[in-house]
Amino acid sequence: MKKWLRGALVVGVLGLPLGGCFTTTLNHGHVIPAERVRDIQVGSSREQVELLLGSPSTMSRLDGEAYYYISQTKETTAFLAPETVEQRVVAIYFDEDGFVRDTGYYSQEDGKIVDILTRKTRTGGSDYGFLTQILRGAKNPSLGL
Repeated sequence: MKKWLRGALVVGVLGLPLGGCFTTTLNHGHVIPAERVRDIQVGSSREQVELLLGSPSTMSRLDGEAYYYISQTKETTAFLAPETVEQRVVAIYFDEDGFVRDTGYYSQEDGKIVDILTRKTRTGGSDYGFLTQILRGAKNPSLGL
């Protein structure tokens, strides 16, 4: 019986350092699945969007109104600094009358903004600089954007 107890103690003591190697994942913001964005149809009202997705993280009023839902996933391993592994922005664009005219689901891929629903790079637009600032600001917080 003593051998069994001694073996369990050795395994427990050797396993303690490995306990700190587990990765913790933290989600911040509005984590919205792509399926839910697809449920928003062109012509939906602001109220319908807010019922489906909730209040936006931020809004823009350039060239019509837009709602932005921003999420970020960070992983922390043991005592190391947290690392941003994913950041997404869901953008809902409204026309002058307050109805959805377009949607976008963006992530950062190779330093470019890519619409990950259609896998096409978005061309131009009044919010392009805003989205770039959001996505790059998380990756390089020292930029002060």
